[in-house]
Amino acid sequence: MAEPMRALPVELPHRYIHQDWMARGICRGETHVFFPPRGERPQARERREAQARLICRRCPVLLQCRWYARLHREYGFWGGESEEDRAAAGYPVPLPVGGRPLRQAAGS
Repeated sequence: MAEPMRALPVELPHRYIHQDWMARGICRGETHVFFPPRGERPQARERREAQARLICRRCPVLLQCRWYARLHREYGFWGGESEEDRAAAGYPVPLPVGGRPLRQAAGS
C-alpha cells in the first residue's frame, strides 16, 4: 500500500499576507463596484467606474491601493484607477478581462 501524501505547508506570497492598509479601505464590501460583472456593457461600466472613483476619492488608503495594483498588475478598479488608467501610466495587466483591447489614452 502506498504511503499517504502528507500535506505540505503552503506559504502565501508576501503580497497577500502583509497588507494592513486593506483593512482601512472604505471599499470593503463593495466588490460589485470595483470589479465588472460578466458581459458588462460600456455605458454600465462608465457608471460603475464613476461610482468607484467617488468612493476612492474619500479613501484614506488611496495611494497604497493604487501602488499595490500597479506593482502587482491587478485587475479591476483599484486606487481610483481602472485597468486602462494603469496601462496608460505604464502598468498594464497581462490580458485585460475578457481579452478586450484597452482603450487608447487621449493623445497617444
